[in-house]
Amino acid sequence: MFNEPVNQIPSVGEKTQEQLALLDISKVGDLLFHFPFRYDFLELKPLEELSHEEVATIQGEVVSQPNVSFYGRKKSRLSCTIQIGVVAVKAVFFNQAFLKDQLQVGQTVTLTGKWDMHRLQLTVHKFHRQSFEEASSIEPVYHTKGKLTIAQLKKLIKYALKSSIEEIEEILPEKYLHNYKIPQRQIAVQELHQPSSKSSLKHAKRRFIYEELFLFQLKMQYIRRENKAQSVGTQKHYDNGVLKGFVKKLPFDLTSSQKRVLKEILDDLNGEHRMNRLLQGDVGSGKTVIAAIALYATALSGQQGALMVPTEILAEQHVESLNDLLGEQLNIELLTGSIKGKKRKEILGRLENGEVDILVGTHALIQDETIFKQLGLVVIDEQHRFGVNQRKTLRDKGLTPDVLFMTATPIPRTLSITSFGDMDVSVIDEMPKGRLPVETYWAKENMIERVHQFLIDQINKGHQAYVICPLIEESDQLDIQNAVDVFEQLNATMPNSIQVGLMHGRLSAQEKEELMRQFANNEIQLLVSTTVIEVGVNVPNATTMVIYDAERFGLAQLHQLRGRVGRGSEQSYCILLADPKSESGKERMRVMTETTDGFELSEHDLQIRGPGDFFGKRQSGLPEFKVADIVEDYRALEVARQDAVNVMNEGKLEHDEEYSKLKQLIESDPLIQERIFD
Repeated sequence: MFNEPVNQIPSVGEKTQEQLALLDISKVGDLLFHFPFRYDFLELKPLEELSHEEVATIQGEVVSQPNVSFYGRKKSRLSCTIQIGVVAVKAVFFNQAFLKDQLQVGQTVTLTGKWDMHRLQLTVHKFHRQSFEEASSIEPVYHTKGKLTIAQLKKLIKYALKSSIEEIEEILPEKYLHNYKIPQRQIAVQELHQPSSKSSLKHAKRRFIYEELFLFQLKMQYIRRENKAQSVGTQKHYDNGVLKGFVKKLPFDLTSSQKRVLKEILDDLNGEHRMNRLLQGDVGSGKTVIAAIALYATALSGQQGALMVPTEILAEQHVESLNDLLGEQLNIELLTGSIKGKKRKEILGRLENGEVDILVGTHALIQDETIFKQLGLVVIDEQHRFGVNQRKTLRDKGLTPDVLFMTATPIPRTLSITSFGDMDVSVIDEMPKGRLPVETYWAKENMIERVHQFLIDQINKGHQAYVICPLIEESDQLDIQNAVDVFEQLNATMPNSIQVGLMHGRLSAQEKEELMRQFANNEIQLLVSTTVIEVGVNVPNATTMVIYDAERFGLAQLHQLRGRVGRGSEQSYCILLADPKSESGKERMRVMTETTDGFELSEHDLQIRGPGDFFGKRQSGLPEFKVADIVEDYRALEVARQDAVNVMNEGKLEHDEEYSKLKQLIESDPLIQERIFD
């Protein structure tokens, strides 16, 4: 029955089949792998040990006839009294009027629900017509969709267990079962649906946590190996002496971390295989100069480079930085949506002729009209903002260009080895010498006048400041500060000597550019902005960042915003204006004031937000596990990754029969086809 369609189950008709399809259940065997998402553990406690509003299980005798009252449209409330020792407890059932005939006076029942200690009342979720000893003490809870009830689903799963459990094949070699003391696949599936004890359930979960992580890591290592085997790169032959001379002439010394990362990248450029590398580095750690050196090496070899970024402001910033470093040696051009007509046509013509060495731009780089003569290196900054397809389109413009992804959003190790397990990863984990950490303070809304005075004091010392707000204009729904109101307020209250500017996403590219030019030239001392300022602004004279309603931002975004200051030699400050109501909001403020280490913050962010929200909806590649949780199970993830690396290095998939099932599963996975470069 395992591979039979679900409509072969006697009770499954067309409508039920449609409901099951919403859960990606089309075959009988799929039911077996639709695991519970949680378990209710029924545990009898004395009434005096129960906490108010906890989910509790009680057992007692029905001592009053059930009473049903109806209200609203098809709504009902059933209540009766349960005697527990010498205490009378009221049991309340909502919209379960049919239970009236099943609750008999004198009967012993087991009830689970929300306990109200003040009223001595239980709002019942589950009802068992037997004593606790006879009732199951571990209750699986399943996700359902549409009109399918948990009771229906449980019935179907029970049928699948009875008819098809024997057909489940073991996919893990014996050594893993033995080494990690985990049960066989059949036994683990049975236990997940029908736990015989807490201990056996724990081992069944351990089995599938390891299986899911191991299988995924095998896929990542397989993709990595196949890509290296298939991707013969455009090996860069450049004059190493010229490159070393350029690095020596830089107005600063590279940190040891930068030197290590640069060697890894240059080794890739010199290698026979196409580079597929992620460069992680905290805000201000010096990723741009590493990318510039790599692009220079590419140009020295006679090939072109491309740098793609998410916003026009950031593109303009990079062009300025690259021109400062390489403008005398190379032709660097900017291509964004704002560049049109004759100028655009001219840039595209020079690009196709090979006269442009480095092209910097936004999505304009992946339009059909953008043709490179010989694209050798693609650098994608803030890569998590681009979809996989966009990155692939740009990569495919060259014959076999090397690809370097860069991010200033520090990615926790657990996410790095799941989402980017098929890539080489370089990390700049050291800040340039002489850079002072930004001092961060959490201020309540009632301290606003002191904060404004601090801004005035900093500006009077010759510095500049940012004020960040979450919204552009006032919203009826959200009682939070907005950029327009704050701008008008500050413009009215600041001394006449302080020029206040307003920046937001609705301004045209020209208006934004003009504002940034004025701010960079200190014609504007105080810039009020929405988060459009988050990336692409480098004004070393700006020493203060005030963030209104800071609790509305995630840790990663707060850290990115804070990174706009602290870029010069003067001490810089970040002030978080917030009155968070939730514990997670208070925790974010506390963590921000305690550390400036982006990688440490990213781990906290992952704990608070979870992996699903870390990159946002546009990021592809994060796996959806049924049992494993990459935050909670990071130790198992590390073990699974090392095991996967060993399997690949030892050629087990190809040469060991015990691994044949794993090989079959891996090679049939659509993810493999998506991520292997042709």
